[in-house]
Amino acid sequence: MTTSTTSAPAEVELAIGGMTCASCAARIEKKLNRMEGVTATVNYATEKARISHAADVSVPELIATVEATGYTAREPEPVRPGPTGDTEQAEPADPLRPLRQRLVTAVVLAVPVIAMAMVPALQFEYWQWLSLTLAAPVVTYAAWPFHRAAFTNARHGAATMDTLISVGTSAAFLWSLWALFLGTAGTPGMTHPFELTIARGDGSGNIYLEAAAGVTAFILAGRYFEARSKRKAGAALKALLELGAKDVTVLRDGIEERVPVGELKTGDRFLVRPGEKIATDGTVVEGTSAVDASMLTGESVPVEVGVGDGVTGATLNAGGRLVVEATRVGADTQLARMAKLVEDAQNGKAAAQRLADRISAVFVPVVIALALATLGFWLGNGSGPAAAFTAAVAVLIIACPCALGLATPTALMVGTGRGAQLGILIKGPEVLESTRKVDTVVLDKTGTVTTGRMTLLAVHTAEGTEEAEVLRLAGALEHASEHPIARAVATGAAERIGTLPAPEDFANVPGLGVQGVVEGHAVLVGREKLLAEWAMELPAGLARAKTAAEQAGRTAITVAWDGEARAVLEVADAVKETSAEAITRLRGLGLTPVLLTGDNKAVAASVAREVGIDAEHVVAEVLPQDKVAVVKRLQGEGRSVAMVGDGVNDAAALAQADLGLAMGTGTDAAIEAGDLTLVRGDLQAAADAIRLARRTLGTIKSNLFWAFAYNVAALPLAAAGLLNPMIAGAAMAFSSVFVVGNSLRLRGFKAAG
Repeated sequence: MTTSTTSAPAEVELAIGGMTCASCAARIEKKLNRMEGVTATVNYATEKARISHAADVSVPELIATVEATGYTAREPEPVRPGPTGDTEQAEPADPLRPLRQRLVTAVVLAVPVIAMAMVPALQFEYWQWLSLTLAAPVVTYAAWPFHRAAFTNARHGAATMDTLISVGTSAAFLWSLWALFLGTAGTPGMTHPFELTIARGDGSGNIYLEAAAGVTAFILAGRYFEARSKRKAGAALKALLELGAKDVTVLRDGIEERVPVGELKTGDRFLVRPGEKIATDGTVVEGTSAVDASMLTGESVPVEVGVGDGVTGATLNAGGRLVVEATRVGADTQLARMAKLVEDAQNGKAAAQRLADRISAVFVPVVIALALATLGFWLGNGSGPAAAFTAAVAVLIIACPCALGLATPTALMVGTGRGAQLGILIKGPEVLESTRKVDTVVLDKTGTVTTGRMTLLAVHTAEGTEEAEVLRLAGALEHASEHPIARAVATGAAERIGTLPAPEDFANVPGLGVQGVVEGHAVLVGREKLLAEWAMELPAGLARAKTAAEQAGRTAITVAWDGEARAVLEVADAVKETSAEAITRLRGLGLTPVLLTGDNKAVAASVAREVGIDAEHVVAEVLPQDKVAVVKRLQGEGRSVAMVGDGVNDAAALAQADLGLAMGTGTDAAIEAGDLTLVRGDLQAAADAIRLARRTLGTIKSNLFWAFAYNVAALPLAAAGLLNPMIAGAAMAFSSVFVVGNSLRLRGFKAAG
C-alpha cells in the first residue's frame, strides 16, 4: 500500500533563449504544459517562462524539456540593489551585438547586389560572379538565424515566417549556384534584359541573388529594431529600484555615520534631512514633517508625519528633520514589492502573435506542396528534369516576397516617426494589436488628468478685506516655509500680485501652519485649529467657504492677522485644461473612461465631475497593488483595458494593462512599463496615440496582404514554367514600391483639435 502526500506546487521562472517569434513561445509553452503537474506561460516579449510545477518535477527536467524543443533555458539572475544602491544583474554587455553585426554585413553586401541586378548599366562582363561573392556571406552568415529557426521548426512540424525566408532565400541562392556553375548564367557578358515576355525556359540562365540578399537584409533590419525595443522589458524594474536612496545617515551610539543603503538592517535608526529621500520603510521616532509620497501612492497632498507614524522608502521628506527606525529593508520594502508587481504583470501579459507568422503557418506548407506538385507534374508530363526543377524552384522563389520584409518595418518607421513629431512614442509592433481591441481606458488622476502639483485655486475674503492684501501677507509668510502647500500659496500669490515682501519674523507651528510678522502685522496661516489657539473664529461666510472647499476635496487654509480671521484659501491639484476635451475624444473612439486614484473619494469625485467621468466609473483610495487588481478585475469582466499613468505607483498597472500609455512628464519607471509614451504630458495625446496606432496597424495589415497578393498572383506563372527573371523582379519591385508608398501615407496623420 502506497500513500502519497499532496504538496503545494512550486513556482520557478526561466530565462528562455533562441526564440525568434511568438509561435516559438507558443511551442515551448505547449511542450511544458504536456508535462505531468506542470502549468506554464511563456512570454516572447520578456523572454521568460513562468512555471508552476509539482514537487516531483525538478527544475533541471524543465530546462531539459525546453532544450529538447530546440531552445535554451536557465534560471535568471534577479535584479537587486547593489551595495551602493545601484542595480546589479548578470547580463551580456550588449546582447544586440551579434544581430547588429549580421545586419551591417547584410546591408553593406546586399546593396551592390541589388543595384547590379536592377540596373543593366552596372552589369559589366563578370558582374554575376561579383554578385555571387557578395551574396554568399549574406545568405549564409547573415541569414543563419533564419536557417537555424527553420530547422528547429521543421523538427517539430511547424512553419513560420523564418521557414518562408529560409526556404525562399536558400532556393534562390542554390538555383543561382546551379545556373552559374552548371547552366549558362556564368557566361561572360550575361545580362538580365528588361523583357516582360511570358515564355517557358529551362532557367539555366537565370540568377536570383538579389532576391536572396535583399530579403535577408530587409527582414534582419526589422528584427533588429524589434529586438532593440524588446530590451526595455526589464528597464521598468531597474528604474523602480533606482528610485531609492543610494546612501543613508545612520545613528549609531549617538554618532552620525554615512553608509550605503544596502547596509541598513531592521531596527537601525537613520536621519532624514529636509529634501532627502527616506532610505527604507520605517517608523518616525523623532521629529515632524510633511512627506511627499505622490510618486508611490498617487496622493497629491503631502502627508503630515510625526512620532509613531509609518513612512515609506523612496518618498521625499519635504519639511523638517526626521529620525526613522527601519522596519523593512531590501526585498521586503514597498518599493521592492512594487518592482515585483511590475515583473509579475509583464510576465503575465499575453504575447502578441505575429500576423506574418500566422499567415506563414498556412502559406509555407501550401507553397512547398505546390512546388512539389509542380515538380511532379512536369516530370510526369515528359518534360526534362531541368525544366521541371526550374518551374518548382520558381514557385519557391516567387513565394519569398521582398515586400514581406518591408511590410511591418516601413509602416512602423513612418508611423512612429509621425508619432514622435506629435509627441507619441510607440515601442514596437506588438503594441499595435492591443490598440485595436481596447474598449476601456483607466486614467490615473494625479499628473495625468491633473497637473500633479498643488495650486492655489481660489481666495475667499471676509467683508472689508482686499484679496491683494491677503495674498501679499499670506504669500510672504508661506514663502519662508518649505511645505509643499505653502509653496503652492506663495507661488500663486507671486503670480497674481508680483513681488512678495520679506517677513520680519517667522515660525513653523508643527502640524498646524506658520505664524510671523509681515509689514507690521501679526499673521497666522494654516489650519482652523491654529486660529482657535489664538481665540479666533471664522465668520459665517468664510466657514461656509471652508466647508464647501473640503467637500469638493480641496485643502482649505485659513488666514488671519491682527486678531481677526480674514480669508480662506483653496489649494488643490488642478485639473489640466485639456483633460475634459481629451476624455470626450476617448469616448468618441469607443472607450469607456475610468478614473483611478490613490486620493480620497471627495477629491476623486470632484475631478470626475469636472472632466465628465461618470460617478460609477471612479475608483478612489487605492494602493499600487490595488491598481493592478482593478485592471485585472476589468480584464476579468471581458474588457480590453488601456491604462494611462505617470507615477511609480502606476508602473505595475501599466504593465498589467493590455495597452499601457505613460505620460512622458512622469517617472522613468512608468515610462519603461508603458507600451506608448506621451511626450507632451497632455491627455489629448492619448486619444491621438490610439488613433495613430490603429491607423499604423491597419497599414501593416494592408501591406502584408499586398506583399503576399502580388506573389500569389505570380505563382500560377511560376508553376506553368512561364516565369522569367524580369517578371519575378518586376513583381517583387512593384510590391515593394506599393508597400513603401502605402506606409508613407501615414505621414499625413494629423492630431485632432
